[in-house]
Amino acid sequence: MGQNIRTGRCVVAVDGPSGSGKSTVSRRLAVSLDARYLDTGAMYRAITWAVLRSGVDPADAESVAKVAGEVELRIGTDPRGYGVTVDGTVVDKEIRGPEVTAAVSAVSAVPAVRALLVDRQRQMIDNAGRIVVEGRDIGSVVAPDADLKVYLTASETARARRRSAEDAADVTATAADLARRDKLDSTRKTNPLQQAPDAVVLDSTELGIDEVVARLRDLLTERGVQ
Repeated sequence: MGQNIRTGRCVVAVDGPSGSGKSTVSRRLAVSLDARYLDTGAMYRAITWAVLRSGVDPADAESVAKVAGEVELRIGTDPRGYGVTVDGTVVDKEIRGPEVTAAVSAVSAVPAVRALLVDRQRQMIDNAGRIVVEGRDIGSVVAPDADLKVYLTASETARARRRSAEDAADVTATAADLARRDKLDSTRKTNPLQQAPDAVVLDSTELGIDEVVARLRDLLTERGVQ
């Protein structure tokens, strides 16, 4: 690990729907590249947790924006063990809970929240040098000049099976929730989930994590950026 890797700037943007394997693939790729890792979804989840903690209705855009502007959000970029804190409170587990999952799409759709976090994400990318960034609008909005843009997807069945295994939830219920989030994320007015025109589409349905990472490494090699 870390051998034959160019030491200059390298930004990899990994977008795609929930359950496509973005997080695991992105972390694994970052480790193999000796790069930083940024989970932008965790940032939106952290703001959502703060909104719920404050008793604010996620549908109240003005109040949501106020909470987002006032909280102190910190997120690590170590792919081997990053942490998320809100106002000094570690919320790594809390932001993965069902309440946050149910509300995060609504909070993420608030233009002021997206503007705030996109600006923060761009700053972190600029300061990282070498980084793998995952989310839903990285290649299209956050880092349109990324060295490699990937749209990672998988069949609805595979995505539901993976996510239900993570959450110990019913597959049918998980599939319905993923479909709900897909619709909300892809139809929001501000920075919707979408494939960047120059992104490489990679279907992970029949691929293991190591196979996906290997393909991404090959793509980077072809571009001469590792």
